[in-house]
Amino acid sequence: MVRKTATDSIVRDAPETSGKGRMTRQAILDCALQMAGRIGLEGLSIGVLADRMDMSKSGVFAHFGSREELQISVIRHYHAMFEHDVFYPALQQPRGLPRLHAMFERWLQQVSREVETGCIYISGAVEFDDRPGPVRDALVQMVQDWHDALQRAVQQAIEAGHLRADTPTRQLVFELHGLILALHHDARLLQIAGSLEIAQRSYARVLRSYATPAGLALIELADQAAA
Repeated sequence: MVRKTATDSIVRDAPETSGKGRMTRQAILDCALQMAGRIGLEGLSIGVLADRMDMSKSGVFAHFGSREELQISVIRHYHAMFEHDVFYPALQQPRGLPRLHAMFERWLQQVSREVETGCIYISGAVEFDDRPGPVRDALVQMVQDWHDALQRAVQQAIEAGHLRADTPTRQLVFELHGLILALHHDARLLQIAGSLEIAQRSYARVLRSYATPAGLALIELADQAAA
């Protein structure tokens, strides 16, 4: 299918099924995603999933065809959920810092909810960062689509006069992603209380370093609303 732009969608369309088959596939993917959060994408297999779903191996195999396709489908399924919970709601905000703030805040909340279950993007990167192949390609593409959407939001904030014209778009997205990784690490591994609030304050400090007077006013309003 034709690839959508970052401002339209950040997920590739999944293969279509119909009726009962769609419901079964959805249930399998939900179960597989929960398992992947605990044991990783590499821990997934047709046999293990069939046992968990109380299905035959051939029944699960009919929906995916291979372990690799199962892993790719789980990545796409996660991304579709991420898009639904993070990306699309943020698009309801005006272009500029309000939209960028909504994207990042929803991203933070998503990671916070995943402290117990794990983030497929982060755990998947650890598993597949040095393993070329279709699974890694799918993971990279989904993460890159999200980064493209963030870069577009930053650019729109520049155009709206909320960020300085010389704001380095990739540098800012890099810094925002770094905050997400730090939050995941401190909250999940070190179990540091208040990690979310630290990440939120760090986000505001990063934005202030690039903001125009109009942008600073918006940041202050957002801080007051969160207080």
